[in-house]
Amino acid sequence: MVLVKDIIAVLESRAPLGLQETYDNSGLLTGRRDQEVTGVLVCLDVIPEILEEAVKRGCNFILSHHPPFFSGMKKFSGNSLQEKILIKAIKNDLALYSCHTNLDSVSDGVSGRMADLLGLINQRILVPREDDLIKLVCFIPASHLEVVSEAIFAAGAGCIGNYDHCSYQLSGNGTFSAGEESHPFAGSIGSIHYEPETRFETVLSKHLLKEVVKAMLEHHPYEEVAYDLYPLINKNPSEGLGIIGELDHECPELDFLSKIKNVFGVQVVRHSRLRNKPVRKVALCGGSGSEFLKQAAAAGADIYLTADIKYHSWFDLPGDILVADIGHFESEQFTINVLADSLIEKFPKFAVCLTEVNTNPINYLI
Repeated sequence: MVLVKDIIAVLESRAPLGLQETYDNSGLLTGRRDQEVTGVLVCLDVIPEILEEAVKRGCNFILSHHPPFFSGMKKFSGNSLQEKILIKAIKNDLALYSCHTNLDSVSDGVSGRMADLLGLINQRILVPREDDLIKLVCFIPASHLEVVSEAIFAAGAGCIGNYDHCSYQLSGNGTFSAGEESHPFAGSIGSIHYEPETRFETVLSKHLLKEVVKAMLEHHPYEEVAYDLYPLINKNPSEGLGIIGELDHECPELDFLSKIKNVFGVQVVRHSRLRNKPVRKVALCGGSGSEFLKQAAAAGADIYLTADIKYHSWFDLPGDILVADIGHFESEQFTINVLADSLIEKFPKFAVCLTEVNTNPINYLI
């Protein structure tokens, strides 16, 4: 039996909720965590037709990229689309779960899938997260260094780029005097004790803090564990928005624009004036990524692929860069495959269905 909480555990191990932007509303929106799941319907947007499809196909868990509502609601009379969706979901006992900007912020998420489809190599985050890193310093007796450090690493700490188990270790002596009500790991009550310890330093993302500290405390032998947490201003190269990478060979601009058109199956590609230069370095961001034009240019990208670029932004493009806009839905259409793959890998015999409803609200007359 698969429960809602089991599905959530898989999704949040892939894209932790702590990575979502402040304006977002990712997570479980309706339904109970202990509810049995009969099937999962994966979609980009939640509209009434999606709810009808879920009921028809026997799926009581709807997994979407975009949340059906972002802010609080005060009325539930069914006058707005959001109200209709919420009422229908509750009436049909449907669990709604959205995985939005938290999925955007992992390297193998929305933009990562776009980059894979275009064959980019040497992929890295275009806009790394800022004010996201914490340094953990703790003092571990030599006899327990391996056990405690491995627990900290297993909880997710110590990752820098493509490296894990990153730490700095310095040997020394710790001192303490145990009080009357204490139960010291070593030494005697009332006497100053000198214990060979290792100063252990590592880094972690903020969203991992609770689990990392919990793992450290559970495996550390001391009754009172001495540790420090320092906020860092370093950028986190492992998490953030967009992807930048390279093609394995230079490609003429028009040929690459045609490749974009074919790979994403779009009817039209809006693009800036051609530079008459080949394309090798490619930056991209699924969804509305016009705010990262400057970062793409500063990174030396030959082209920046995204969606929802406003009219006046085309007049003042930064640097010598080609810009392409394929539409919001079109850039994120393969997100449902990213989400479904995570669940199918964990629950291979469980019903995970991709929606057959086209939720794109925009149509084109060609």
